[in-house]
Amino acid sequence: MTTKINRRAWLKSSLLAAGGIGLAPSLAGAAVSRVSSHVAPINPQSLLWEHDPMFKESAPALKARLLANENPYGPAKKVISSISEAVSLGNRYAHSDAATLIDMIAEKEGVSKENIMLGPGSTDLLEKSAIVSFLNGGNIVSADPTYMSLINTSRGIGADWKAIPLKPDFSHDLDAMASAVDSDTKMVYICNPNNPTGSITNADKLKSFCKTVSKKAPIFVDEAYLEFMDNSEKNTMAGLVAEGYDVIIARTFSKIHGMAGLRIGYIVAQPERIESITSKVRSTMGLSVTSLRGAITSMKEEQFIADCKKMNKECRDFTYTALTGMGYDVIPSSTSFMIFPIEMDGDKFLKAMFAEGVGVRAYNFLDKPWCRVSMGTMPEMKIFLEAFKKVTA
Repeated sequence: MTTKINRRAWLKSSLLAAGGIGLAPSLAGAAVSRVSSHVAPINPQSLLWEHDPMFKESAPALKARLLANENPYGPAKKVISSISEAVSLGNRYAHSDAATLIDMIAEKEGVSKENIMLGPGSTDLLEKSAIVSFLNGGNIVSADPTYMSLINTSRGIGADWKAIPLKPDFSHDLDAMASAVDSDTKMVYICNPNNPTGSITNADKLKSFCKTVSKKAPIFVDEAYLEFMDNSEKNTMAGLVAEGYDVIIARTFSKIHGMAGLRIGYIVAQPERIESITSKVRSTMGLSVTSLRGAITSMKEEQFIADCKKMNKECRDFTYTALTGMGYDVIPSSTSFMIFPIEMDGDKFLKAMFAEGVGVRAYNFLDKPWCRVSMGTMPEMKIFLEAFKKVTA
């Protein structure tokens, strides 16, 4: 207990003294090595160093890079042009561009600009929210398995994690999560669609849950993959913010916009929630003019987004049909990836797939190994299936 108190005190003093500068990255790095005892991702980083020239110049290129839920089609051509043109402005701060993007997002989400906060990707905003919320301890309630960034950062500064197993259909068990909330709960985290399962929780049930439970604790809904869904606007919880509920919505330009390496995302929340973060850490100062100009342009590229969504679905349906035809129990996905249990040690499976030039992810949960494969181009998915058949034969 003493260790937790001292650690929180150190973090709090560091935040207040330094405005949080440099703190979030160090926590993010630490969070990578801490994994849930319930869901354990097998880190392919060492395999990347060995097989991917992005990390090692002498390495042969991966034939199919399907391990990070990246959009293989982006950024859009006009986005690339905007970014290239913005390089010459690299000597200037981009406050006006940030203001422009905030106005665009506010209009899109049906809220005011005071409800928007930008960050270098949604993960940064997840972690900043965790740092601010759990400086004095408390607990976080979430599904298990789920995306661990916010949870790992929370636990790293002394929070307790109340892990609620997903239901048999891999949706969130909202009743159990509501029952788990107590006077020490500082946040409820819901990733919808969920990562790493790709599953979706019914929007109407989730809205009802948020309206009730947000009166006890803020609800953080991570919608990084929402735009891959049909009728995504009907599944977002952003409208609850406009209605005054204490709900935080995270979105990112990393996925369907194809801007993962450019690092930009945002949250939609009540102004007091945003102020609780910005009073301790900077917001738009962490963004580059190139990323901002790219995001501004990408928001206008509706046809590109529609095309990416269509091609992602085609590859997802193709891969799902092939894997289920081979007898694998694939979880139906609403995202840019899918996951399924395999009859092979996860570490050995990863090494064998990388040896075939195919990068995927492996996880251990529910007492068995799983393969998570991101959707690439159709040729990449065919390469994946060929390699998968060879490795698992």
